[in-house]
Amino acid sequence: MSETKFKFDYIKNRKIYFIISGIIVIFSILSTFIFGAKLDIQFKGGTLITYLYEGDIDSNAFAADAEEALGGIQVKVTTGTDFNTGKNNIQLSLLSNSGLTADKQIVLNDALEEKYADNSLQMAESTDVSPSSGKEFFQKCIVAAVFAAIVLILYIAIRFKNIGGWLAGICAVIALFHDIIVVYGTFVIFGMEIDANFMAVILTILGYSINDTVVIYDRIRENSALYGKKQMSLAELVNLSVNQSFSRSLMTSITTCLALGVVCVISVIYRLDSIYTFAFPLLFGMVSGVYSTICIATPLWVDWKSKKKAAKKEA
Repeated sequence: MSETKFKFDYIKNRKIYFIISGIIVIFSILSTFIFGAKLDIQFKGGTLITYLYEGDIDSNAFAADAEEALGGIQVKVTTGTDFNTGKNNIQLSLLSNSGLTADKQIVLNDALEEKYADNSLQMAESTDVSPSSGKEFFQKCIVAAVFAAIVLILYIAIRFKNIGGWLAGICAVIALFHDIIVVYGTFVIFGMEIDANFMAVILTILGYSINDTVVIYDRIRENSALYGKKQMSLAELVNLSVNQSFSRSLMTSITTCLALGVVCVISVIYRLDSIYTFAFPLLFGMVSGVYSTICIATPLWVDWKSKKKAAKKEA
């Protein structure tokens, strides 16, 4: 096989990819109404109470005991490790606009410390969370994501101006929004709360996915200089570039996904909920990032650029 031949025609199958992505995006959005998006306490307001303990505690039983002590008020339980003391910790989240009253908190603490005396349970921290602080945090993250998207478009436009950088940058950002929606759908479908981890995953995906896209654009630019417009059509040039970059992107993604898979398993075994709700959605985001780079960003760029050229000829 010569250097100018490609193995798989990604451009020819672009409509199939667009349909698949459209279905995924629509289902991810509809999942909000089907399953319901769960907002973390920082967006709704309430009280966070952290306890330190020794030995093992069943988080489901702990939640049931806490709800019983609070007269049926629902709570969320997360477990982890206190890095200062090295002890296990368990955190109760109670959604409430007004927080937990002092009397109820005393009743709760007395009941739990008596119930789990063998685990040396003791309260480490209690914090009332205002919903406005969560909204402010969310707004700042959205601003950061939008700012990052604008910078990415400018960066790609300048770096790849010889191959139509503006269009390439816009297509890359469209692919990024595809990945963000996939991550959002993962959170909603698997019943994970929209919290700080959600924004952390999104910002991580922004950097990871755009790196893959830039690598392919860079290869397109190099091949464009090597083969030129006369030797190879735009679709052939892009197919060649994607196939040349595919093995690198695939191996990087497999290595990353394996590492994330190990983290997910360990977080489940040791009940590290905060780590699991970061690593698991990120795993889906990584897969989506590779798919969107190869099957969305570059085919969309070719489609858009071809139609633009056709429109100029007709004019």
